[in-house]
Amino acid sequence: MYDDIPSYIEKFLEYMSGIKNRSNSTLKEYYYDLRNTFKYLYLIKSGTKDSKISKKLIEETDIRNLDLDFFKSIELDDLHNYLSYLSKNLDKPTTRARKVAAIKSFFNYMTHKAKLLDKNPAVELETPKLPKRLPKYLNLNESLSLLHSVSGEFEKRDLCILTLFLNCGLRLSELVNINMYHIRDNILTVVGKGDKERSIYLNESCQKAIKEYIKVRPKDNLKDRDALFISKRGTRIGRRTVEVMVKKYIILAGLDPKKYSPHKLRHTAATLMHKYGNVDIRALQQVLGHESISTTEIYTHVDNEQVKDALEKNPLNNM
Repeated sequence: MYDDIPSYIEKFLEYMSGIKNRSNSTLKEYYYDLRNTFKYLYLIKSGTKDSKISKKLIEETDIRNLDLDFFKSIELDDLHNYLSYLSKNLDKPTTRARKVAAIKSFFNYMTHKAKLLDKNPAVELETPKLPKRLPKYLNLNESLSLLHSVSGEFEKRDLCILTLFLNCGLRLSELVNINMYHIRDNILTVVGKGDKERSIYLNESCQKAIKEYIKVRPKDNLKDRDALFISKRGTRIGRRTVEVMVKKYIILAGLDPKKYSPHKLRHTAATLMHKYGNVDIRALQQVLGHESISTTEIYTHVDNEQVKDALEKNPLNNM
């Protein structure tokens, strides 16, 4: 996979995998982000004008032989120019922020771990300001409509998947990686980001859904006998299969498929737990597997019904 990048980036990815224990999806993002970053910087330093650099040109550019002197030549202004290029080419702030994180991690490694650079050009590189938006989620009635829309050949499996999404707030990657032995009585062990394990209590709805699915779960000719959720081919169910399945039921429930996805079901679970269960934010953080509580705080937003209630109770309302 890493045959089109310089050895320095390859060593960085090996470090992030072997020492920092980053997930495969994170490593893939680092790979693509750093590859494109240094292709752009190579083109600029080779005299190519910014306006002439296209996605096609970046893709065709060979950077396998970049030497240490090239990385030593990178300055903060070069990185600012790259972010400006991304901004002009319609990269979203969240995408640019992810790329900045990759760049900063790489140069931190090159400076302090590999000790190949005397100066870190990215130390003062700022992350693009991200717009603060409330998470999209289904309300209670919409959630019930989604669950009631499930039918067909894989009804028990699909209902179990949606039930776990809406009750436990799982990430898509966490759900597809559930193994049979991860479930013990009313406790589900989830392997989250960075291979960190956490335990989630299974309420009655989840226990019932799992029990009903297990009755019809395929048992013969399985290619992955440990996997909880099995595809029609007898393999562990894939992320894309789940995404397509969720979209199908979103449409059947009369909801907007452009607004909702498996990740929005995670938002839904968190919001419903906070709104109806009066869940302490620390408990919610543990359920969702957030490293920082600031990430969890987005679910403590005040919904529109509460805003309406507050305005109606204003003493000037009846004047």
